[in-house]
Amino acid sequence: MKVNIDLYGHFLLSSQINYTCTYLADHFAGITHDNVQYFLKSRRFAPRMVWQQIKHQITLSPNGYLIFDDTVLNKDHSHRIELVRLQYLGKAHGLIKGIGVVNSVYYNPDMDQFWLIDYRIFSPETDCKTKLDHVQDMLMDSRYATVPLFKYLMGEGKTFYCPLKANRKIDDRRQQEPYKQVQEAFWSDRDVTGGKTVKLHKMPADTYFELFRVLVSPTRTDYVITNDLAQDDTDAAEQESSIRWKVEQFHREDKQITGIESCQCRLARSQRNHIALASLVWLRLKQVAYQTKKTVYQLKQHLIDDYLIHQLKQPSIAYA
Repeated sequence: MKVNIDLYGHFLLSSQINYTCTYLADHFAGITHDNVQYFLKSRRFAPRMVWQQIKHQITLSPNGYLIFDDTVLNKDHSHRIELVRLQYLGKAHGLIKGIGVVNSVYYNPDMDQFWLIDYRIFSPETDCKTKLDHVQDMLMDSRYATVPLFKYLMGEGKTFYCPLKANRKIDDRRQQEPYKQVQEAFWSDRDVTGGKTVKLHKMPADTYFELFRVLVSPTRTDYVITNDLAQDDTDAAEQESSIRWKVEQFHREDKQITGIESCQCRLARSQRNHIALASLVWLRLKQVAYQTKKTVYQLKQHLIDDYLIHQLKQPSIAYA
């Protein structure tokens, strides 16, 4: 019997903790581990399938946001899986072995709903693209708040809010002083509440931005930069920038309920196909979650509720 996209998708959607080829073969009569592996390495599922699935479900808004960020699929125990490379993972506070994925999420603030609309796999060894190359299709994060990206977004007439690293160089004195790092800038009381107009190092001389300092905690200060020169409220700028956390919510859900990190196949094509189908599974769960007003976690847990009820009434293995 052949494995197909529906079977593999249902497997990722239904399984709770194990997402391996062996586990699927063990729970579906007529297929073997080799059948599942052959399916993953012989098919070609591309990122465009995400938009094909979501384009009739997404609700656009004139107030909508396009949010970009990358994540790392943890493969820290792998030794021979293609696409795996050392990458920084914030949760681990260091480098791990993993597969980098750049995601694009659309957020509708009127409905407080968001959708994955595109992604790219970071593999410079195979496509010679940096994350900034992918950015012009997608991406935004403080690591990507760089001159080429700013120029591109401004050239497209887009308004953006980006976290800015503390070591970025700025001019806040109208060329009266040399460029300095953001963290070295002086902040008056007015600057703290309303931001300051700055130039960014290596940007054209007549290009200005609004920079805001956000005190997250007594030991942490964040900086937000925007090309919206009319913005004069630090709290409002912080709120605009905080919209980016929707993509972090997506990353958390995707990793916890679809098994996107769990494929053990070695071939790059198999990993790409697994990532594509796991992304489609998240879209399906999110669609049902919006329809039923439940969380994706509740939907996933509900799949085993009947099993638990049955076991409590008629346990397969007696406790005593």
